Amino acid sequence: MTQSQAVGHDVTRLVRDAQGGSAGALDELVAEHLPLVYNIIGRALDGHPDVDDVVQETMLRSIHALPSLREPDRYRSWLVTIAYRQIQQHLRSRTVTRTHRAAEPEDLADPAGDFAERTTAELVVADQRRELVEAVHWLDDGDRTLLGLWWQEAAGELTRGELASALRVKPKHAAVRVQRMKAQLDAARGIVRALRARPRCADLSGQLRRWDGAADPLWRKRLVRHVRECPQCGPRGHGLVAPEELLLGFAALPVPMLLLAGLKSGLIAKSGLSAGASVLAHLQAFLHQKALAVGTAATMAVGGGVVYAVYQTDAPPRGADSGIAAPTLTTRPLTPETARPAASAAPPPSATPTARVATGLGVRQADIYVAPDGKDSGDGSLRRPYATLQQAVTAVRPGQTIALRGGTYRPAAGITITTNGTAAKRIVLSGYRDERPVIDAAGIPADQWAITQQTAFWTVQGIEVRGSKSHAYVCRACRDNVFRRLSLHDNVRSGMLLRDPGTAGNQVLDSDFYANRDPAGADGVGIGLGVQFGAGDGNVLRGNRAFGNGGTGIELGSFGSPVTVEYTWSYGNGASGFTLGGGDPPVAAPHRLRHDAAWDNAGHGFTDERNTAALTLTNNTAFRNRGTGFAMPDAAAVLRANVAIGNAAAESLSPSATAVRNSWQQEGWSAARFRSTDPAGAQGPRPATGRLPGTDFITTGNGVGASMAGT
Repeated sequence: MTQSQAVGHDVTRLVRDAQGGSAGALDELVAEHLPLVYNIIGRALDGHPDVDDVVQETMLRSIHALPSLREPDRYRSWLVTIAYRQIQQHLRSRTVTRTHRAAEPEDLADPAGDFAERTTAELVVADQRRELVEAVHWLDDGDRTLLGLWWQEAAGELTRGELASALRVKPKHAAVRVQRMKAQLDAARGIVRALRARPRCADLSGQLRRWDGAADPLWRKRLVRHVRECPQCGPRGHGLVAPEELLLGFAALPVPMLLLAGLKSGLIAKSGLSAGASVLAHLQAFLHQKALAVGTAATMAVGGGVVYAVYQTDAPPRGADSGIAAPTLTTRPLTPETARPAASAAPPPSATPTARVATGLGVRQADIYVAPDGKDSGDGSLRRPYATLQQAVTAVRPGQTIALRGGTYRPAAGITITTNGTAAKRIVLSGYRDERPVIDAAGIPADQWAITQQTAFWTVQGIEVRGSKSHAYVCRACRDNVFRRLSLHDNVRSGMLLRDPGTAGNQVLDSDFYANRDPAGADGVGIGLGVQFGAGDGNVLRGNRAFGNGGTGIELGSFGSPVTVEYTWSYGNGASGFTLGGGDPPVAAPHRLRHDAAWDNAGHGFTDERNTAALTLTNNTAFRNRGTGFAMPDAAAVLRANVAIGNAAAESLSPSATAVRNSWQQEGWSAARFRSTDPAGAQGPRPATGRLPGTDFITTGNGVGASMAGT
């Protein structure tokens, strides 16, 4: 079965055809929805050996009951509800079994050991994902089941309406339950951090002498209370990355071939259908294509009964269309002995590594498809896709997903996006699977922006925009939008700009903004990423890189509300790395920056640009900039645990600034304190997850300066 046949059929039509007796339609329904059901049940049941049986029973029940489904357009919600009921039934049977076997001896974990570290250390490439895996063990069955559903929602596989339908509650009530589950998950992550801490809290060690090593409700309650009240363990729960950001780093669980064989037998034996003979072939082809789409190896492991698929952090393979020889990324830390100093001058734009959209992270299915060889007279299906993004964003409705197929789009006019989503029905614009959509804006007149968006509740991910004679992507008065894994480069005015009053609650994540500059050579023209000319709370920039731009890398000028910028790197730009003020008269806003890094910029590393507000800068690093590392002559800034080394000018702080434990306040700081001064890893390609590349560049290991750990 081809990719188009496996994914693109209209589900409602397939249901009706299957109800009418079409074995082929039934095959495709099963092939399309089995991975979704397997992921929900597999994660909800915590890798239990009975997962395959529960999945098989769910699919067989759905096939048997399919003729009675009165609303074919609700097939997905109906199927997820059946899966949810089967999970609950299985959990009830396990509870009875555990009661009958309570007197039997069990193999207990070693209380003195590092809880679950042995079984999870190989699962993930980041500490917080390891912690998340361990924390799942501390959830009760109900929360773990809800996590399995919500995981699929966070990955774009379920809508909030479908999740609520499975729970038999309204979306608002579902949102409350999800928030409660996430609170329990965060509390469990606090437990994991306390247990893994070395040295461990003495009071906690005393309590653990009576612990049998089981992550049960009684000990969860005790440990949560201890962490909440302990002055040593409590702070370890700070700095948690949102779970949805961690979950999206995991690959989907592949469906085992033994399950497919069992389902085939069940279809023939239990349902009396001939469909089973072809379902297995369809699914094998479907899953083979999925494996190819990932583009990188996926590691499967079992940790403490939890099954997760995790992308390795090797560089993505170089496609024939890459246009450059991508540098190889190593995940091995550089030691001081192997670190090599780099030249002090900022690299020329031509030497800046090209950033590519991470592949394998696009949506697996959509409501509307766009393809370079499509036609706007089509219906937007995978078989008859639209040709232009403008047609798709005009047709889209709340709760729908637009998938851009791979290839280059060359619009002749600027694209305008105005349809709002809702909190319960976000609109998603995404690349498709492992394909790479590129919007070449060179044909758009210079008096038009390539993409202008004025919306609420959108998620835009996995697309590339280049060649605009003006701004590439402008979001005006946007609210509660998420932008991630974007690559916006070689545009004249800016890569991305969030602007105007009402700009609130937006997130820009894991994206690259580079080489935006005036090709005519005008100085200072072209910023990477900006939040400007307005006000609005709750905007967050995280995990981004801005480099090789003609002007500033990250620009917050003339924005009157605090913006949070964290784990973001700005380097090799023609002006400053981070500009935190501006306007005439200047606008004051208490922006918050942590774990950001600026190096090899032609201007300052971080500058207040006449912003007089109480800026907060914690654990940031400025290295080899041609201006000052931290130029804060006007701001009532609070600077804690920052590093400034090798910049052309000494730090400039206003009399009202507060500085604590920064490198310039201590003796003996030089580039020799860094584990590495070679930026090659940091400036190389992102790993398959789309996160920042792992690197020891300009890290100190002593809690001062940017961790360079990504997100």
